[in-house]
Amino acid sequence: MNHKEQLTADGNSLESAGQNITQSANANRETANSTLEIRGLINSWDAMRKEKHPLYLYGMGDGAEKIISVLSSKGIEIAGVFASDDFVRGQSFAGYKVRRFSDIVRRADDAAVVVAFGTDKPDVIKRIEDMAKKRTVYVPDVPLVGGGLFTYEYCMLHMEEISQVYGMLADDDSRLVYENIIKFKITGNLDFLAAATSGYKKPYGNILTLSEDEVFADLGAYNGDTVKEFAECTHGRYEKIYAAEPDVKSFRKLCRNTESMRDIVLINKAAWSISGKVPFDAQSGRQSAVSAGGNNEVDTLAVDELLKEGTVPSLIKIDVEGSELQAIWGASKTIAEHTPKMTVALYHRNEDIFALPLLIKSMNPSYKFHITHSPCIPAWETNLTVF
Repeated sequence: MNHKEQLTADGNSLESAGQNITQSANANRETANSTLEIRGLINSWDAMRKEKHPLYLYGMGDGAEKIISVLSSKGIEIAGVFASDDFVRGQSFAGYKVRRFSDIVRRADDAAVVVAFGTDKPDVIKRIEDMAKKRTVYVPDVPLVGGGLFTYEYCMLHMEEISQVYGMLADDDSRLVYENIIKFKITGNLDFLAAATSGYKKPYGNILTLSEDEVFADLGAYNGDTVKEFAECTHGRYEKIYAAEPDVKSFRKLCRNTESMRDIVLINKAAWSISGKVPFDAQSGRQSAVSAGGNNEVDTLAVDELLKEGTVPSLIKIDVEGSELQAIWGASKTIAEHTPKMTVALYHRNEDIFALPLLIKSMNPSYKFHITHSPCIPAWETNLTVF
């Protein structure tokens, strides 16, 4: 089997990951009753179909193209496209002339807005929230990786897994975040996202206690931003850092941004279930990812390989653009035998929000599970922290 065939097979397994992982997690399932309730929620797509005001798409790019495709498949028409004033240069997008943000907000309250991009910039988030006070704003959920939609029907199909995760969570804050993220992904209602974000706790410092002996494995190190965050939280006192980043341009930035740091090993590889090679779609940024359609090949790293060198990571961060499931399998021995502290992205694939916590639980039932969402629209930056 060649690399692309192998990856396609792995991708197919990801689509059914929730069912497979549920079977393996049942032996360790906690019996706590779940009170998570979603009955009566309306899918954002259904609400947009019934919207009486013209729909205007806010944003351009891959996310906007996905949303337009889904809207079209459901027979929902948009009246136009607009973008922040600084990005409008008289261009067209998806057959629509792109209008300025200021032109839309000056309209009477007869325009509903569909947010079609992601942002963690405070000024842009406030702009969207202010707009939502004056008109209907939808933020429909489309997966960053993989197919399908996180709808009410999808949620009900996986309610057993979702309820298991809800019952596993260690505190009320995590349960509040989890419930509101689920509701937001179904409805696209910003009120649920705001409820999930309020009282945000950072994993380092607020949830995890870091020592001077940490061995940090940063999987998906990008340009070194999370390496720097870790170093700041430990005040530069740690044992060692392993930072893996497969994208060549991002890896160069990682090298430059960490050149003054001590005891750091930089690895130009993708986190995966085994060490080898996989096809890779290089997009020179956070969106670069392992992909069956990739036109490049990259070397892969399984965290468990570090054990053969006598290295035991005490802290693992996994944010690898949709390959989190494979990266966790690649650290299965480390997780089962050494219980490292971990932070894991839960927002790339539809199933991540329940499949990844259940997989980790099946490997090591002793973990305590926390979920946080940092300020971001849509529900990106929803992360699992375990220790």
